[in-house]
Amino acid sequence: MSQRPPILRVAVPTPVRGLFDYLAPGDRAVEPGTRVRVDFGRRRLVGVVVECARESAVPAARLRPVQAVLDEAPLLSARLLDLGCWTARYYHQPVGEVFAAMLPVLLRRGEPPEVAGERAWSLAPGGHTGELDALSRAPRQRALVEWLRAGARDTVTAADLDTAFSGWRQPARRLVEKGWLEERMLSCLAEPPARTAAPPALNADQAAAAGALREALGGFAAFLLEGVTGSGKTEVYLDAVDAALGRGRQVLVLVPEIALTPQLVGRFRARVGVPVAMLHSALNARERLCGWNAARTGEARVVLGTRSAVFVPLAEPGLIIVDEEHDASFKQQDGVRYNARDLAAMRARSESVPVVFGSATPSLESLANALAGRYRRLHLGRRAGAARPPRVELLDVRRRPLVEGLAAALIERMEAHLGAGGQVMVFINRRGFAPQLICHECGWVPECRRCDAPMTYHRRRGELHCHHCGAERPAPTTCEGCGAEALMPLGQGTERVEAALGARFPEFEIERIDRDTTRRKGSLEASLERARSGEARILVGTQMLAKGHDFPGVTLVGILDADRGLFGVDFRAAERVAQLVVQVAGRAGRGERPGEVVIQTHHPEHPLLRTLVGEGYGAFARSLLEERREAALPPHAHFCLVRAEAPAQAPPRAFLQAAREALPVECRQRVLALGPVKAPLERIAGRYRMQLLLQAGSRADLHAALDRWLPAVEALPEARRIRWSVDVDPQDMS
Repeated sequence: MSQRPPILRVAVPTPVRGLFDYLAPGDRAVEPGTRVRVDFGRRRLVGVVVECARESAVPAARLRPVQAVLDEAPLLSARLLDLGCWTARYYHQPVGEVFAAMLPVLLRRGEPPEVAGERAWSLAPGGHTGELDALSRAPRQRALVEWLRAGARDTVTAADLDTAFSGWRQPARRLVEKGWLEERMLSCLAEPPARTAAPPALNADQAAAAGALREALGGFAAFLLEGVTGSGKTEVYLDAVDAALGRGRQVLVLVPEIALTPQLVGRFRARVGVPVAMLHSALNARERLCGWNAARTGEARVVLGTRSAVFVPLAEPGLIIVDEEHDASFKQQDGVRYNARDLAAMRARSESVPVVFGSATPSLESLANALAGRYRRLHLGRRAGAARPPRVELLDVRRRPLVEGLAAALIERMEAHLGAGGQVMVFINRRGFAPQLICHECGWVPECRRCDAPMTYHRRRGELHCHHCGAERPAPTTCEGCGAEALMPLGQGTERVEAALGARFPEFEIERIDRDTTRRKGSLEASLERARSGEARILVGTQMLAKGHDFPGVTLVGILDADRGLFGVDFRAAERVAQLVVQVAGRAGRGERPGEVVIQTHHPEHPLLRTLVGEGYGAFARSLLEERREAALPPHAHFCLVRAEAPAQAPPRAFLQAAREALPVECRQRVLALGPVKAPLERIAGRYRMQLLLQAGSRADLHAALDRWLPAVEALPEARRIRWSVDVDPQDMS
């Protein structure tokens, strides 16, 4: 009697929770971590084998065989499978969707992981030394060898040959057959340059931090590297990276924004001399697969990426670095809602490697972990080299005239710094020309037809944009309320500030860096290079300018809208404003020239600003941690936010009300349900949004309640009438 094929427990990318059992093909073994193509209902999907078993709770007659096994060997290691399952459990997400998020899009479609690089040719040993007389009867072959011998590069591609040597393909083929040339496939990664940058001498603080990281290699340890802006955290990273590479290990570096990758990649490539892979959303699907597979095979020794790179497979993991760890961009806000910062800690523990969380303005969660002894705190208290902290001033703009949002005193400082050869950065965290248009006669404001928000005016394109749903329409010339031709822009955005500064300083190049100016591929890198080189003397931008960039020529930073977040409805608003102000201010005075920061404010006596300017971020954070403790807010409490939305107002409220009533009675003593309430912005893209917040003093209590509660919520009839999601440890309460 033939033995029954083993059962494959497969994570299938659907919202249905749990693994699904399939029969393995009878002629081959299939290991966990392998992709398979399966029939699921009427669809055929690509899933990941998570477990193998001999028995199934599903009757044998109902078990289907997998349609195809797509990989010869597992793509995901046992530790990555464990991480995926842990992610699904902790964030209460469907396990199939978690594993789909762990794979590049081409692998989700069933394509092979290997990415063919470009074909290339080089002289074989005989081609370097052979007598050319042997090719006397093949003049084109001889000419090709002579051209290659005279070239500056050892390896040339088809594009090189097309440019310099017409009709080369047949001669090249014959030379390969004769042993004069070698043909090979180049890696899809860029060729690593020779080391061109020698490491600078570390100061005492840097050396102590670097020494601690070196000693930790080979086992799990978690570090919070807290350093003032310009203190040289990247040099500490690079020292640890060198040590890990010296042990034959790979390094994973996570950054919050694509904007940070060009500068970091440049610094790493100049220093490490090994293949470096990038993983972020600006890459096309094949480029992303190239980097992913190079990390998996071990070809890429350093991997730099944004949040999804936390799942990238590494052949020989040795160190994980999370740069600007405080940044909210590490939290995925749709689909599988995970926090890459927290997953980095879990992965480092699983892989038995150190993890470093670096920031000048650490998150309160990381500070709490350091104070509790879960993270070892490393402090860089002074700027590297000859750089000194900038002088920071609160500029009271009450009762003072503003020209397009710029105070006269700030313009005078700009004149002085530009006249002295410095660069100036003006920060305003709003893009577009103005946040809204308004009719001067009747007060009408054009609002988005699908959102409860005014539309932003973009003058250069003559359009109104909704920055919530993406809707666009031509800007009106007359008021839709009264018909008057009295529409005027209200408030300032980067485009308006750029125009005002261009009129005031026509002799200086201005570079605006925001999402509107960096949409095209390569535009961000070009803008940052003009800023770093000093070609652009005035920089205007949003928070894209604030995060981790090194502009050594900037001597003055002006912050125009610091007041905007002081009174936000989110309990994290104060923390975010403080981090943003400190990060922006840190762009000044990073070179040899002293720096100056001017913060325009209508609230110069606000305690947050006073504490930041007078005592620094550390004092502010300690004060805010105590406030959070007294108010039972994270990190001293644990939240889960359930969001619901639908085209009508009533269904989301009805669903969340039913969900609240479904919370088991025995859980209600330890878990508080608050709501349902309207979201701060109730309608986005034509859908009405409601929220229900679960709050617990213990993480274990929260997850125990969710484990019991969510199956009942999913079974509610109202759950099928709306779109809803579960967000554990939410970073955005909107």
